[in-house]
Amino acid sequence: MQYVIPVVVLFFSVIVHEVAHGFVAYKCGDDTAKMMGRLTLNPLFHIDLIGTILLPLFLVLAGLPAFGWARPVPINILKLRNPKRDILYVSAAGVTANIILALASGFCMFLIRNYFADVEILGYVYIILQYMVVINVVLFVFNLIPLPPLDGSRIVLYLLPKELALKYSKIERYGFWIIVILLFTNVLWAIIGPIVNLLVRLIA
Repeated sequence: MQYVIPVVVLFFSVIVHEVAHGFVAYKCGDDTAKMMGRLTLNPLFHIDLIGTILLPLFLVLAGLPAFGWARPVPINILKLRNPKRDILYVSAAGVTANIILALASGFCMFLIRNYFADVEILGYVYIILQYMVVINVVLFVFNLIPLPPLDGSRIVLYLLPKELALKYSKIERYGFWIIVILLFTNVLWAIIGPIVNLLVRLIA
């Protein structure tokens, strides 16, 4: 059970992250995700064999923080009413959803500690909420790293002049492997760990 809970919480959190992207894109004029049936929390529509199953299980069994991703929701930038502006909203939607989940979970933990501490079954709920806070804070901070294809890079692209943005976007072809190297050399956690720990303490 100690392995199942963090993986399930991670799975749910990355699905919410992707659905948030698709929902905001839909509100900005791009109905691609909606037409493909991806604006749903049904996990069957979001499973990525490596990102949502194999990698999280490996990390949890290895005693490392749970980490992973869902199958990306398709976005057609050409359908957005104002592509340059709206892609910023779409990119920010995922991390916004994660920090909202973390804050809501932290608030529920506060209620349990102060008003329902004697309800035994809520002790199990409290454990799940702890994972919700930690995992969603990790996703929030990680996705804000300005490394393509992470959400933080989309925000940087919005701010950069066109010529610099074109050069910067070329990093994306190497982005996945850079992330993998940073992850397995523990450099990634050295970068985001202090921020994650601070936010978790503040929220939980």
